[in-house]
Amino acid sequence: MNSTVIGDISARVLPNLPEQLAPAFLGRAVRRRAMLLAGLLSVAGLCSARAEEAFRVGVMAGDGEVLMEQVAVQAKALGLPLRIIAFSDYLLPNEALNHGELDANAFQHQPYLDNQVKSRGYHIVPVAFTVVAPIGLYSRKVKSPAEFARGARIGIPNDPSNGGRGLNLLASRGVITLRPGAGITPTVLDITDSPKDLHIVELDAGIIARSLDDLDAAVVNRDWALKSGLGLDLRIASEAVEDNPYRNVIAVQAGHENDKRVQLFVAAYHSDAVRTWITQHYQGRQLPAW
Repeated sequence: MNSTVIGDISARVLPNLPEQLAPAFLGRAVRRRAMLLAGLLSVAGLCSARAEEAFRVGVMAGDGEVLMEQVAVQAKALGLPLRIIAFSDYLLPNEALNHGELDANAFQHQPYLDNQVKSRGYHIVPVAFTVVAPIGLYSRKVKSPAEFARGARIGIPNDPSNGGRGLNLLASRGVITLRPGAGITPTVLDITDSPKDLHIVELDAGIIARSLDDLDAAVVNRDWALKSGLGLDLRIASEAVEDNPYRNVIAVQAGHENDKRVQLFVAAYHSDAVRTWITQHYQGRQLPAW
């Protein structure tokens, strides 16, 4: 019960009391209110002290938690205990960070953060790179993009982000040319040259992997490749890690970039032990991005 509620109760009850009982009731109400507020302040102080002990990090539930548990081991060794807070909604970690309910989050790539800051007015900034999940080109018919036959059918996701990544991947392998300045979200309309007259087939990201048998190759992101059982032996090309615009980041509130606890958290994440764990655990599907 907060002070507003207590005040509302007094306003409704006191006018209905007999005049001679009102002072006594008011005295008891004030004493109860004081005791209640003192208790609340005590609990708030205790929670605040506990919150200061642990560095609160927001991640996505599941895989994000598993990775952050490895970081937590290294952070503890540096004297920084972590409190891992898992979310199931991608919109919530930035909202929580912006309102000071987290000290940092680590779940998003740079373009997603940029969009969130622009559209929602968040005062949060990236401080370090974490991992990248390179989007891959898979095929059961060829071993290299150079082997594409004329008119080969190449599937790409039909959403702007993954579709753009797919087209840039194809361009990096020289099988198409994109309009200068097309950026990280080009569309098929930005293709200016295709020496082998490739037929680009745009499909929903959820079905593109299952359509691989009907295509010469397909661009599939990490999650759908895993769900569809596509092995790395079928991946014939992959995004580069260096300068990849889709590297994931650690984000903090603006103005806290140089906080000692933030720096310790970054140091824990960038430790050799975490790098080794990422490399061994994900086996190339997700890579250290620092």
